Amino acid sequence: MRRQKRNMADRAFMKGYQAGVSGRSKDNCPIRQAPMRQEWLNGWREGRSDNWDGYVGVSGIHKQSQMIF
Repeated sequence: MRRQKRNMADRAFMKGYQAGVSGRSKDNCPIRQAPMRQEWLNGWREGRSDNWDGYVGVSGIHKQSQMIF
């Protein structure tokens, strides 16, 4: 059985979240289309917030698994 294609907005958000948690700069955003770039930046902001709150390493894995749709 085939898998459904992932929603591109959700994928951009998760990639941005992963970049934010790992401490990378938002200037490294690889997306140029406005709506997807905004989703990536939203994910990056949430990831940075979680990084500052200490959700890194094992404690961050639990939070990421809840975000997968």
